[in-house]
Amino acid sequence: MTAVTLPGGERYRLRGGEGFAPPVKPFRSRVALAAAHVVADPLGETVPGAPSTVDWEATLEFRHHLWRYGFGVAEAMDTAQRGMGLDYPTARELVRRAAAEARSVGGLIVAGVGTDQLPPDGVTLDDVRRAYTEQLSDVLDAGAVPVLMCSRQLARVARHAEDYLRVYAELIGQSTTPVVLHWLGEAFDPQLRGYWGSSNLDDASAVVLQLIKGNADKVDGIKVSLLDADREVGLRNQLPTKVRLYTGDDFNYPSLTLGDEEGSSDALLGIFDPIAPAAAAALTALDDNDLTGYAAAFGPTVPLSRHLFAAPTSAYKTGIVFLAWLSGHQDHFTMVGGLHAARSPVHLAEALRLADAAGLLPDAELAAARARTYFATAGVEQ
Repeated sequence: MTAVTLPGGERYRLRGGEGFAPPVKPFRSRVALAAAHVVADPLGETVPGAPSTVDWEATLEFRHHLWRYGFGVAEAMDTAQRGMGLDYPTARELVRRAAAEARSVGGLIVAGVGTDQLPPDGVTLDDVRRAYTEQLSDVLDAGAVPVLMCSRQLARVARHAEDYLRVYAELIGQSTTPVVLHWLGEAFDPQLRGYWGSSNLDDASAVVLQLIKGNADKVDGIKVSLLDADREVGLRNQLPTKVRLYTGDDFNYPSLTLGDEEGSSDALLGIFDPIAPAAAAALTALDDNDLTGYAAAFGPTVPLSRHLFAAPTSAYKTGIVFLAWLSGHQDHFTMVGGLHAARSPVHLAEALRLADAAGLLPDAELAAARARTYFATAGVEQ
């Protein structure tokens, strides 16, 4: 019962796999954070524009899955549909609940600080400052490490690089703990074009470095999600010694995490959500200086990641939730904001194939049964 008829009529048989055992000790050579998705309440109004409703039990259990595999959780960030269905009141509650669960197991947690409680238009720079300050206070009160995310509203109202520098320096100064900065490229969110005051990435990088070097004692690191490996390495090589570069490159994460003679990246990745078991095996191998094992565990996940994050990249969450359903982490394929409709059955069929090839669907019968149900509703006779 592991066969599925895919769009186009091919009868595909899932091979499944034995899975990957959780690591027996924490990762030593890299800090690894997984940006986690949220599980919608399937009986809620999961339609575009509706207030988000979350299945809290399933959402928090998935965080425990990530902690068991050795990852820190990056909460309420892009993967959790910030700005794409998850409203701020729900995001604030998510951070509060997840941080409490992290304390219960000694798990690492960082959480997104943004300005998404503001309307999309008609705001001022002072409004942006106040919104950031409110969310920073909420994250610190919850006990999570703040991740200062890019703001669509700031991108609209900032007149030049100095506006970014002032807003961010003020936030960094307000934080009682070192923060993580976040540079999300326009591939992930076209509304962030020109962030840091310029569409020229060399100029934008210079602004980022100015900010970090001026506040190096209060910046833990910066997550870079530009899908540009060379630019990430160039920025990494210019950072102050104790400031981390967290790769957010879901295309090139194995090579960037491995690094070179000049340095390596730590990781804060959305792709760690569906590939956590394989990624844990890779990072454990790296700790043991087993580069063959590192490549063997990570290598098969790269085609899957490049497929999930293909343009439009912002729709990658749909594939991630689809795989969470096939893998048994939730009982339905429904997303807040109706985002389960953002990818086609053809796209998700290829995601199924690639996840199976990477050994990420250990219960082949369960995955096949759920896939048959999905493709049948899409008009593919099973």
